Amino acid sequence: MAQGSSQPHTVVLVVDENSNPFEMSCAIEVFGLRRPELGRELYDFRLCAAGPTTRMRDGFFTLTGVAGLEAAEAADTLIVPNRPDTDAPRDPRVLDVVRRAHARGSRLIGFCSGAFTIAEAGLLDGRRAACHWMWAESFRARFPRVRLEPDVLFVDDGDILTASGSASALDLGLHVVRRDHGAEVANHVSRRLVFAAHRDGGQRQFVERPVPHVPDESLGPLLAWAQERLGEALTVADLAARAAVSPATLHRRFRAQLGTTPLAWLTGERVALACRLIERGEERLDVVAAKSGLGTAANLRARVRHVTGLSPSAYRRRFGHRQGRGEGMRTV
Repeated sequence: MAQGSSQPHTVVLVVDENSNPFEMSCAIEVFGLRRPELGRELYDFRLCAAGPTTRMRDGFFTLTGVAGLEAAEAADTLIVPNRPDTDAPRDPRVLDVVRRAHARGSRLIGFCSGAFTIAEAGLLDGRRAACHWMWAESFRARFPRVRLEPDVLFVDDGDILTASGSASALDLGLHVVRRDHGAEVANHVSRRLVFAAHRDGGQRQFVERPVPHVPDESLGPLLAWAQERLGEALTVADLAARAAVSPATLHRRFRAQLGTTPLAWLTGERVALACRLIERGEERLDVVAAKSGLGTAANLRARVRHVTGLSPSAYRRRFGHRQGRGEGMRTV
């Protein structure tokens, strides 16, 4: 969608035989729900399938009443189908839809095993991608020309984005919202989902430690306390003292519950706050740095660029409050 257009960006999800319902639901939650509190529609979301009925994973239910594949021709962003049976060839009609979408400049998204669909369409050769760790070896064997990154939650390779597993569909979905509409809107969506707007770390943590034997106490109260004090000189030692544990214990709890370190989480929250301040119109970088706890304008520039790929000034031009409603969407 071009900047300044009054029409919301069209996201189309293709559902195929034996698709996972969880990832479908993630896409609906992120891109399909109406958000009247924001004063505008973020996306025009549609479902489509190759036939009038689609049997979902393991036959749990059958999907009916969705549009045919012709609906995909209007997609600005196309979410490709995924399914646990990665060895079965994809429907040639679906692969044709994916190829046509890419050829006309649509953004492609693959959740979990969706990378297999994009690779089978011949669109990932020489490019970076993510898929679930369980299928990494199989993926490499079938698609040796794809640069698989096995330890990340998702890969943003410009016009093709892939997520590693089922829950990381939410990580990637929120990343897309943040890329399209800025941190303020992405944080709003994440709050509605009760899900972290940004998770550091990668899927290796889930391979090595799928579930703690004895769950640690929730970090929720500590995180809420810290989020109210991001502009203060908080340290990991301060967080540990607040939680009444040692820094080493706090580090283990963050790794187990959030998949990141206390310092990385704290820095990520400060960058998110800095982005919100920039979006709301604060132009003085030293003020933004001070209020967000990033300290200096130089550190602010480095951190914002690392997370968003944009300088603070470029971020302001794309997502700042002077833009009219509906603007700020990245052209794809």
